[in-house]
Amino acid sequence: MNIQTLKVEESRINEVDASNIQFGKTYSDHMLIADYVDGQWQPAQIVPYDDISMSPATTFIHYGQSIFEGVKAYKNASGHVSIFRPADNWKRFNISAERMAMPHVPEEIFMDGMRQLVELDKDWVPSSDGSSLYIRPFMFATDAFIGVKPADCFRFMIITSPAGAYYNKPTRIYVQNKYVRAFPGGIGFTKAAGNYGACMLPTAEIRKLGYDQILWTDGYEHKYVQEIGTMNVFFVLGDKIITPDLSGGTILAGVTRDSVLKLLKQHGYVVEERPLTIEEIRESFYKGELKEAFGTGTAAVIAPIAELFYDGQTLDLPPVEQWEVSNWLKKELADIRYGRTADTHHWMYKVC
Repeated sequence: MNIQTLKVEESRINEVDASNIQFGKTYSDHMLIADYVDGQWQPAQIVPYDDISMSPATTFIHYGQSIFEGVKAYKNASGHVSIFRPADNWKRFNISAERMAMPHVPEEIFMDGMRQLVELDKDWVPSSDGSSLYIRPFMFATDAFIGVKPADCFRFMIITSPAGAYYNKPTRIYVQNKYVRAFPGGIGFTKAAGNYGACMLPTAEIRKLGYDQILWTDGYEHKYVQEIGTMNVFFVLGDKIITPDLSGGTILAGVTRDSVLKLLKQHGYVVEERPLTIEEIRESFYKGELKEAFGTGTAAVIAPIAELFYDGQTLDLPPVEQWEVSNWLKKELADIRYGRTADTHHWMYKVC
């Protein structure tokens, strides 16, 4: 797809301190915009990154019709840039769109638009190990109408941001048994903005206690673990690797989660996707069988969990340096993304 492009007169890349890239603080020179009007997608444009203007009555502000994705681009030692599994994010984006009564974004706008945007700003892709270009596609309702109904007009955008590590040390996790993130039949499986908005107060409360994120439990009994606020979760219990299954519709089907499952199974690990209770995890801890716990996500990649706090008890895990599974996964994924090993799964989408 030939996208009309208006380039910046002068790049801001010299303002970036490559040795101190903070996640989500700096944005690249350009962004993509496509509007959905009168039942059709209008031609996409790539324009200089800038503020956008809107009516105070814009629908998504009042009623929450807003979704997003998280994707990453990597630069290998030869300077070539590739995006990790963007087609899977496009498919998941449209699953979220359907649940939120929003139009599907065509593949050529999402994929071609992302490729051309990243190619234009390829110099913004960091090359140091552990760094990447974070890509944020998102869509929101743009009707200037205060009334509870699905909107008619929408805007799809992509912005990008150079990124370092999301977590620079093992995380401390608070197991939540008061607030609820998602119920069956709700929107827990989507990347809808409201899912994250509802988590703000509980997250602020646990951070005051010194914890990094929440491990959410089910809304009926607070018995089954689900996901962490920014990532899916895995536990190494004895000789098995267990992650909560997706059957209840309350957990996001993470692209990194799926990648981890494929790698683990390919290398002969015993993996189970099934309901997992916090009591089973606690019992495994006291039996000495809780060997590792880690989160997986686009931003976090592989995030080791140093401790879990549940019901007044702290479960301290063994030192991360001793872990077999998550340390191997982190290296394996990094080697694929930075082109140091063969991409046998065809996960890397070459840009330039």
